[in-house]
Amino acid sequence: MPERDTVVFIPAWNEEQNLPAVLDALALELPDADVLVVDDGSTDGTAAVAGAHGADVFSFGENRGLRAGIAAGYREARERGYAFCGRVDADGQHPVHELRRLLELVQAGSCDVAVGSRFAEGHGYDADRYEPSLARRFGIGLLQKAMHVRLGRPFHDPTSGMAAVNAAAMSVMAQPYVSGAPEVEALLRLEEAGLRVQEVAVHMRERQGGESKLQGSKAVKLVLTVIGTLLFFRWLRHRRRP
Repeated sequence: MPERDTVVFIPAWNEEQNLPAVLDALALELPDADVLVVDDGSTDGTAAVAGAHGADVFSFGENRGLRAGIAAGYREARERGYAFCGRVDADGQHPVHELRRLLELVQAGSCDVAVGSRFAEGHGYDADRYEPSLARRFGIGLLQKAMHVRLGRPFHDPTSGMAAVNAAAMSVMAQPYVSGAPEVEALLRLEEAGLRVQEVAVHMRERQGGESKLQGSKAVKLVLTVIGTLLFFRWLRHRRRP
């Protein structure tokens, strides 16, 4: 069993520029949590930077994609015996003080999973605090409607990568993902398992690098991928079983 009960993992692929600031923020905001960087076959100094900042590093020998990195992070947390696990992305989009709020909810037993949401509202978090472009607004609206139909309740930010989970949820989220929308697939699994998922309003920063998934052709592809995951989730899972 680890000395600490909480680990935060960061899926990372060629993030040597952005990663130091994320690791420094974790050390400042969550000094009692261990940190694991899941290095997805990076060809830059991602692994070395993570190690130099005191993080444990789990590396793939080659680039396997985000869904493999997410599954590996939760699997390592479970197998190492942690009671709680958080996830943030390596690009600096997820403020660590917001992740701390999510972890506190899970640690207090209020829910099994807390998901940080850019589009949910709450005290100090206005519903219209983000002003996406018309195209992004259309894509977000489609995703929200599809999730509402599938889950039977509103879910405002189904592709959010900021989350905190307990040990029961780790086992569900550690299984290999079979769709191109792993965060959405995780929500469906959690619903199927009867676990309590709470969506929590948070602030997020603009991406420090790269392009948003909800712009241009990527937006269309993501919406179609999510809707396909919602429609064919059970079929995909059965098809991939040995």
